This record gives sequence, structure tokens and C-alpha cells, in this order.
Amino acid sequence: MVASPVPADSTPEPVLPDFGGRCLTEVVRLLLAEVGAVDEPAETRADWVPEPVHGARQIVLLVLDGLGSQQLDARVSRLAPALGSGTGTTITSVAPSTTASALTSLTTGLPPSEHGVVGYRVAVGDEILNVLGWRLGERDGRRLVPARSFQPRPAFPASPGPTPVVSRNEYAATGFTAAHLGDSPLYGWRTPAGLVVEVWKLLERGAPFVYAYYDGVDRTAHACGLDEHYDAELRAVDRLVGDLLDVLRPGAALVVTADHGQVEVGPSIEVLGADVMAAVTLLSGEGRFRWLHARPGAKDDLLAVASERYADVAWVRDVAQVVDDGWLGGVPAADVRARLGDVALVPFAATAFLDPADTGEQRLVCRHGSLTPDEMSVPLLAWAPKS
Repeated sequence: MVASPVPADSTPEPVLPDFGGRCLTEVVRLLLAEVGAVDEPAETRADWVPEPVHGARQIVLLVLDGLGSQQLDARVSRLAPALGSGTGTTITSVAPSTTASALTSLTTGLPPSEHGVVGYRVAVGDEILNVLGWRLGERDGRRLVPARSFQPRPAFPASPGPTPVVSRNEYAATGFTAAHLGDSPLYGWRTPAGLVVEVWKLLERGAPFVYAYYDGVDRTAHACGLDEHYDAELRAVDRLVGDLLDVLRPGAALVVTADHGQVEVGPSIEVLGADVMAAVTLLSGEGRFRWLHARPGAKDDLLAVASERYADVAWVRDVAQVVDDGWLGGVPAADVRARLGDVALVPFAATAFLDPADTGEQRLVCRHGSLTPDEMSVPLLAWAPKS
């Protein structure tokens, strides 16, 4: 099944990352400035930072993977009173709007063009690295592609000391954790209640900045779509936020953001045509930001045939236009450029481009990665302690 085509004269404009402005890349630096960890004059700080963090002595940043502003806004009044009580705004994710790229941009403060984590599945030579699993095919990639070489930029670079991270216990030893969190000490949780306990303990020890991560919303959306399971998970997340508000110390603030939103795709899948695949050596990226790697001398033909076939459901761009239009936040260095394909297929319709080599992705109901408002808009909300 494929998505309904969009008439050419109504093709939407992509939502581009607001690099240097209201974007995930700016969040950590601005929050560290609020707690005095960064020497930045108050008059230069962004006016979009939510008021409850102003003057805070401690800040907890909770990242709710996959909770886009569009999905939250449609449900918050009936399902999420704690989240609805927050003060804040909407900011943009990065491109591609996917966990690997967005979390790395959040922790490093850099766009994908600089940190080099340019997607979920990235070309490394003539192979594909699954960044979240850190695997090359069926092989463990941690020795084959050392994380600190692949992404050498420091996490939380403005922090004067190690930034404590509260995340799932099983993520501690992964390659992606090493790539986007660097040397940050990880305090593992096994249940959401454990996340609250670890945050509370760190606040009691006086940590000025705590980074916490919860992925239940994203997991649920991928498995079930935006149905009653998603609504139930949002209620559970709202209770988690309420529990964190209960353990805030005087002078502390809680901030919530996300890495991306979601689009429900279900069985709407685009199988790349034989004429397209004849010019392709490799597929990378993800279903909603698919890179096509052209055979030598076939780039122009690939762009032409891909545009003819898919311009009614996707933005079809060659790599030069992706870079020139600022999608990645700058001109990538040669090693990062080598990870990109030659032609990008980025759907604006509710569909995804299939990579037969990535069987796990075929089972996803909701997806993300593209530049639609549903995927690019994420919340930035804050609370002071309950009185």
C-alpha cells in the first residue's frame, strides 16, 4: 500500500531546523547558563527559554523520546494535566528528525553536519552502521567502528564537570551511548519509578544539571501507532512528570523536551522501483529520510528518475541541495560527507521508503525522520517546584 499522492501545486514546504534559534542544538547551553555553569551575560540569553528556569540553581532536563508538540497538543487537555501545567514553547528538531541525530545534537549543541551522526543507518565505507544498535550487519560494531572516533565531539561541552545522565540501565554499554553521551556518568533505571529515584538522589547531592531520558512514548508509537496504547502511555508519562515535580528541591526546575514527533504510516510503504534501484549501490538513513547512494556516473540519472517517480509524495533532493539549503546545519567535512548518500527521498505524505535490508523497520506503525510539522515540532516546557 502506498500513500495518496499530493498534487504538484500543493507540495508543502519543509520545516527546516532553526539552527542558532529555537532548536534542540541550543537547549543545553541555555539551561547551563541559567544555573551559572556557563559564563554568559543575561542579556544575551534567548527570550524563549521558559520563565520557570530563570534563576534556578538546579535543572533537570527530561527528554521524552518521540513526544512531538503536535501529538501532545492534540491530547494534553484530556490526558496530561501535569504536562499541560508547564510553561514553555515549541522548538524544532534537527534533520533528519530521528533519535540518533537529534539526541546527539541536543547533547553536543551541534548540528548533524558537525557531529556527523547523520541518521539511524549511516554509510561506513561500503557497509551500513545501525547507529542505535551500533551494528554492522550482524556484527557488533563497537570495535569495528569506535564510537569516539565516529563522533569525537564532547557531550555537554559547556558543563564545568561531568553531567550525570539518568537513562535505561541496558543502554550503559552501547556504542550510541558512548557516541552521544561521551564520558558522562550514567545512573541506570529499570522502571520509571527508578528514574525518579535516581533524579531525586542526584538533586539531593547538589548536582546543578541532570539529564534524564525516557523512551516509552517512542516505543509505543512505533509498535502501536497513535491509538489507545499511545494515549495510555501519555497518561503514564504525565504521572512520571508529576512524580518528578514532587521531588524537586527549592531552587530547582524541571524542563521537558523531545527529540522528534511522529507520523502514523502503518502499511503505507514505497518499494523503490527497479529503474531507481538500477542506479543505486546502497541505501542508508531511514524510511522517512532515505538516502540513495548512486553508482559511479549515475547520480544525475538517479535524481531525475527518483524525482519523476516520487515528487508527488516526497521532497527529492540531491546532496548538494540538502547541504546548500541548510538542512544539516552547515557544510559537512569530508568524513561526514562520505556518510551521506547522493539523493535524499524525504516524504511529506504519510509513507516510508522501504530498505529491504532493514527488516525491523518494516514493522513500525509510526515513524519519523522527515521535515513535516508532526515530526519537526517538539515541546520545551518548564516547571518550578510545587509550593
